[in-house]
Amino acid sequence: MDKVVATALEAVADVPDGATLAVGGFGLSGVPNVLIQALYERGVSGLGVVSNNCGAMESGLAVLLAAGRIARVTGSYIGANKEFARQYLAGELEVEMIPQGTLAERLRAGGAGIPAFFTPAGVGTQVAEGGLPWRYDGGGGVALASPPKEVRKFDGTEYVLERGIRTDFALVRAAKGDRHGNLVFNKSSRNFNPLAAMAGKVTIAEVEELVEPGEIDPDAVHLPGVFVQRVIALTSEQAADKKIEQRTVSVPPAQGTVSE
Repeated sequence: MDKVVATALEAVADVPDGATLAVGGFGLSGVPNVLIQALYERGVSGLGVVSNNCGAMESGLAVLLAAGRIARVTGSYIGANKEFARQYLAGELEVEMIPQGTLAERLRAGGAGIPAFFTPAGVGTQVAEGGLPWRYDGGGGVALASPPKEVRKFDGTEYVLERGIRTDFALVRAAKGDRHGNLVFNKSSRNFNPLAAMAGKVTIAEVEELVEPGEIDPDAVHLPGVFVQRVIALTSEQAADKKIEQRTVSVPPAQGTVSE
């Protein structure tokens, strides 16, 4: 039952070239940076990544992306990641963009053993009808487009069929975890980490605080250890290394003035 692994490199030692990965994180929150760095150091390439976004500010999955280690991305947000956009438009990267809620449910469904489900999101658009560019040819043309999906009407409303997602591995980051793999996530890092963890056949979790079994109240567990196969404990420095994507501060009013 003790799932703790000594190092990140040991935890990802069996991830091969061409593996599919579900990776947790939302923006810069809850990104398994240490495990991603270990994959980078191992030189693993040709990866198929399922994640809300593909890293930002040269951190997270952006490390693997910039090194040309990712072959395909399934996600819902490109954002300000200029290298992601460049590789996609240049035809260097295959990208399946899907609605964010659909991505979340596809991961959850895969982890719950549900092969497919119907959703109204995307009906009447290229999400359902096909034609979304998955890969460009580098000259502005589309080399590979998404296929049409089944659409069915229930009670007078049309729904599109979406497939559940299962991946070879999942990488997640938790605020707290025990040796049995029970995990607790902090705030917005809970958005995709539990879902990614469920979708992976082998799930590896880096935890900011490792505790002994029984120290986490069962009612406080966000993800049961049955979904987790390996746990690594971060050092205090690794746990504290958190970037801020957009820092916003207010300018204090000058003395003697009254703010409205």
